Amino acid sequence: MPARRYRSRTYKGHHIKVPGGVTVRFVEKKRKASKCARCGGALAGVPRAGSSGLRALAKSSRRPTRLYGGNLCPACARQAIKEAVRV
Repeated sequence: MPARRYRSRTYKGHHIKVPGGVTVRFVEKKRKASKCARCGGALAGVPRAGSSGLRALAKSSRRPTRLYGGNLCPACARQAIKEAVRV
């Protein structure tokens, strides 16, 4: 019997041939893209990785190094900077 976390339909089971016969291999769920906090669009430059996958990456690879990087898309970040300067 598979482990408890694999007993839902959200995990895809693939039948693969191995020397001992046919077995089922479970594939991880595909991560969703990070979203902009303002407009909800997908963020460019942020990898689709889980928390353990992000920890393995270098800090410069996790998110853009610009202001509001990893939180706002470039267009929304530009607007936020303009608003902050005006106030």
